[in-house]
Amino acid sequence: MSGGSLSGLVEALRVLPGIGPKTAQRLAYHLLQHDRVGADRLSRAIADALAMMRHCARCNTLTELDVCERCSAPGRDASILCVVETPVDMNMMEQTLAYQGLYYVLMGRISPLDGVGSRHLGLDQLLARATDGVVKEVVLATNYTNEGEATAHYLGAVLRSKGLCVSRIARGVPVGGELEYVDSGTLAQAFRERKTIEP
Repeated sequence: MSGGSLSGLVEALRVLPGIGPKTAQRLAYHLLQHDRVGADRLSRAIADALAMMRHCARCNTLTELDVCERCSAPGRDASILCVVETPVDMNMMEQTLAYQGLYYVLMGRISPLDGVGSRHLGLDQLLARATDGVVKEVVLATNYTNEGEATAHYLGAVLRSKGLCVSRIARGVPVGGELEYVDSGTLAQAFRERKTIEP
């Protein structure tokens, strides 16, 4: 590969998750050879997003407003606060149509191997939000990874010490899943978290 600008484009594309050197090179050549209009549009869209997007003053998600549309929406249950790792996780929760409370987005998770500790997650803002006198329950909806579990454990201890009711989303067999295809760890957890069938 020749040219500093081409190498720079390839390296820039590699910052995206799941994009290795070969994929980045293919994308770069595609944009330059076959879709320069698309490349220009992508460049402007990234520049606009960087200039316009900021963190919501209440839930910390990305928005163009001081307070995002979800936080300012009437009719949401302000007594329940769901804590998620990323804006993508918040969007997934919304798609379930099962949750009508408010959110706080950590923008990460505790990950000692990556040098991310509790101080990097803006916990002061979360604590201020959770102890505002309106929130009655905090639902920890971090991922069931080692880092997500560590984050939930830490947050649970801190939030309980403030007198808040803290819950954790359950895990188990996926809807429509067949037991023979579920991994043993998930199945064991589903068994431990079994519920009595009400008449």
